[in-house]
Formats: sequence, structure tokens, C-alpha cells
Amino acid sequence: MIFDTSIRKEFTRSASGIAVTLIAILLSTQLIRFLKEAVSGNISPEAVIVLLCFATLQFLPIVLTLTLFVSVLLCLSRVHRDSEMLIWLSAGVSALKWIKPVLKFATPFIVVIAILALVISPWASRMAATYRLQLTVKSELSQITPGTFREVKKGQRVFFVESNNQSNNQSNNQNQNKADDNFQIGNIFVADVNKANGKLSIITSQTGYQEVEHKTGNKYIVLKNGLRYEVEPGQLDFKITEFKLYKLVAQDGYAQKTNFNSNRQTLIELFNAYNTNSSKAEILWRFSIPISAIILVLLAIPLSHVNPRAAKSTNIIVAILLYAIYNNSISVGQAWVAQGKLSFYIAFIGIHLLMIIPLTYLLWKQVNLK
Repeated sequence: MIFDTSIRKEFTRSASGIAVTLIAILLSTQLIRFLKEAVSGNISPEAVIVLLCFATLQFLPIVLTLTLFVSVLLCLSRVHRDSEMLIWLSAGVSALKWIKPVLKFATPFIVVIAILALVISPWASRMAATYRLQLTVKSELSQITPGTFREVKKGQRVFFVESNNQSNNQSNNQNQNKADDNFQIGNIFVADVNKANGKLSIITSQTGYQEVEHKTGNKYIVLKNGLRYEVEPGQLDFKITEFKLYKLVAQDGYAQKTNFNSNRQTLIELFNAYNTNSSKAEILWRFSIPISAIILVLLAIPLSHVNPRAAKSTNIIVAILLYAIYNNSISVGQAWVAQGKLSFYIAFIGIHLLMIIPLTYLLWKQVNLK
């Protein structure tokens, strides 16, 4: 049918442009965020692109929902504004007959949104948390460039090494507790501030390497054949200790456990833990995203009606306001369910009923519009 084909082509053109714009905005804002973290030293620069990809997958359901809503709204607003709607109405195409082509266009979007919200976005969140944990496992030694001073632990420890090398051909009879990468350093200088008593330790060593305690996963920096000078700032006395082997606890031992929140769990895990409020809240959020996409795309049909006597942007302002109310209602409902203030079923039904009622009224009003 000419009606279905023409309108869906216009929806597609509009959606492609809007999607590119919204994704570009998302990428730029997230990129700035991760670059700030990289500059502050919270993440390594090479991790920015990986974390940016995971963040994009996490926010993509919201972006696609907004793309779907805005594209249908703008296209139908143009149809009203250019008086094409009068031609279609005279041909017997009422407001209710727009539902079929709109849903045909929206169905692939809604399927993708559902897959993203229910499966892929939680996976991306889980992978991002795991990747951040792996970044913290990266040894302090591997961040050191020979011939330069390197601050770690937010300036509480300063390293200087003359040379380093990563030996991949170690003999099999070496200590099994050494790190798998066998990162070796030579002619080391370490300045370490004891946070408890404020004393400053200056350590010099001929060689060193990284060691892992496999039972706990803790990482150590092992220094060999050196001297340790301990002094309290403002005092003349200092203590000198000669050592053959000296261990420093690394900043980032991988004994840490990542906290897999409910937003990082699979659907099966959430339903298995359904008795907890956090799981109910997360289920509410995930299923509300595709449902909201359906309601919003249908809501765009009556909201696209342009009153010739009103300002051209009035319907756009109303649509943005309704979208903000709907999206914030889902967030508030999720928070109240998580806190145990609201029943899951009351929140789930009430949030969507909040939009279904005005949707029904606006469609009825437009059908009966003279």
C-alpha cells in the first residue's frame, strides 16, 4: 500500500539522522567522562575506548527509545503542518489507521531495545566492572617508565627505576609465586610515606620483580639487595636498614572483589533472587524500557497533531514534557521498589497506566476531532 510504504520510508530517514545525532552526543559526553578519569589517573589511557564501547551499549536502549519517539513525532508533525493529513483524512485514513504503519516501523526497534535492555546492557555493565577490576590488577611496576619518576597511591609512593625488562624465558625452577609476566626492574629508588605515622621511607635496591601470592591473589613488589632509610619529617634522627629481600604491598592486588550489583546480573539470576527488593527493582527497570518504547511511539501519533492557531513548537514541548515525566516515573518507581516503599506490581502497572490513560484519551479526541 502506498500509504504504508511512503510513511515508513520517511520514518526510516528521520530515525537514521536522529540516531546518529543522539549516539554522537552520547559518545562525546562519555568520552569526556573517561578522559577525565584517565587524566586523573583512575584508569589507563588505553582503557578509554573499551570502556566507551561498554558505556554505549549500556545507554543504547534509552537512545533508541528516544530515537523512535522523536522520529515518529517529527514525521507526523510535518504531515500535519504541510496539510498532508487532510488529504489522508479525506481518503478515509483516520488517526487509528496510523497505528499499523507506525507499529510496523517500530517493531524492529522495539525488539532490539528489548534485547539490549534485558540481556546486552547488563552484560556490558558486568564486563565494564570486570574490566575496571582487571585494570587495577595491573602492577605498579608495569606503569613505570625507565628514567622517570612515577607517582602511585595518589602521591604516597614515588618510583624511579633506571631500567626494566620483561623476561619471558625464565627457568622452570624459579619461585612459582612470581607473577606470570615476570616483570624485572633494576636500580630502583622508592620514596614511601607511611599513612599511619607520617614517616618517610627511602628505599634503594639493585633489582626487583613482581610477586603474586596465589592463595589470596595479593600482589607484592619484591626488592633485592638494598637499603631502607626511615625518617620522621622535622626530626634529625633516621634509621638505616640493609636488606636482601624486601616486599612492598602493591597498590592494586587482585584480591579485591568486584561488586556485581543487580544491574549487572542476568535475568535468570534476578528471578532466582526475586525475593530481594533490588532484584525486583532491576526487573521493573529492564521490562519497562521496551514497554515504554511501545507506549511512547503510539503516544507520538496524537501528540503530532499541530494546531494552526498555536505555536508550531507547542506539541514538541508537550511531548518532551511527557517523555521526561514517563522516564522519571520509571526511575522513581525503581528506586521506591528497591527501598521497599512500593510494591513491584503497583509500581509496574501504575507507571505505565500513567501514560496509557492520556494515550487513550488523546487518540479518542483526535478520532472525534471535527
